[in-house]
Amino acid sequence: MAKLVAAFGSSHSPALNSPAEDMAGHARRDAQYQNHLDVDGNRVSFEALSRRNDFSHEVEAQVVERRVRACAASMQRLAASIQEAGLDALIVVGDDQKEQYLEDNLPAFLVYCGRTIVNGVGDLPAGAPEYWKRARSQYHEPDVPREYPAAPELGRHVVEFLTENEFDVSYAARLAKPRGEGHAFGFVHRRLLGANPIPVLPLVVNTYYPPNQPRPRRCYQLGRAVKAAIERFSGEDRIGVLASGGLSHFTIDEDLDRGVLNAIRAGDGEALAAIPPAKLNSGNSEIRNWIVVAGAAAGLKTAWQAYEPLYRTPAGTGCGMAFMAMAA
Repeated sequence: MAKLVAAFGSSHSPALNSPAEDMAGHARRDAQYQNHLDVDGNRVSFEALSRRNDFSHEVEAQVVERRVRACAASMQRLAASIQEAGLDALIVVGDDQKEQYLEDNLPAFLVYCGRTIVNGVGDLPAGAPEYWKRARSQYHEPDVPREYPAAPELGRHVVEFLTENEFDVSYAARLAKPRGEGHAFGFVHRRLLGANPIPVLPLVVNTYYPPNQPRPRRCYQLGRAVKAAIERFSGEDRIGVLASGGLSHFTIDEDLDRGVLNAIRAGDGEALAAIPPAKLNSGNSEIRNWIVVAGAAAGLKTAWQAYEPLYRTPAGTGCGMAFMAMAA
């Protein structure tokens, strides 16, 4: 039978493809956005966040530079850890931000079972600032679309197993829109898998959009079921699972982030399942992907974790950058 031998997690923020000097551009975007959420999940303006918080020390040039370098080093380490795992397939748990799935069909969970998956070329509007072009380039192909290998047999098995075990997951054998895979999956192909990528099985979670965002406990249960499905897949495949996205953003919540990482390291599924859903909206919602992976990875040991709260403004906006590798 196949075996789950490794688990990984990676933030996929645009800032991960931005040198320190580009953070000023990201900060301007934060200041212009007026629908932020505070650490309790309440909607708040940027001005209100600025009145509440003073993270000036976190956006000093030397602090930002050090954290940008640390994130780059963690990305390299993660790519090496994935390669060293010797995987036959990698299940990538990520969210779709209306790149493929819109209001006409917005599944809570979907397994993509095509033989290949296409990553498209970026479609930024004319006149987009240079810093934003650099940031977004990590998700898309530079010149022409590219087909990457997928894992249809594994995907079909996972769908059938989950359906037998009371998960009503959606199934797709092709992408609905011509633009290609969403950013959560393009990021993995472009930044983590290298020139000869292993087959990927995309597992899409609706982290962002009400009313059918799965609750934390259901995400953890899904992960446990995915692990059981892997263990009943024929053959001797070595399979990994990876969470793409998170952690807290666009208002950084270090307590939440560190609590999630600590719970994963301790194998504390109950702590993850008990996270209040109000804390898992906006960018924080991608923590759901990590909860799914934590459920699947129960029994694996954490090889390493890295965390950098990469603040962009004194108001406390930015992204909690997290990276993780687990092994048997």
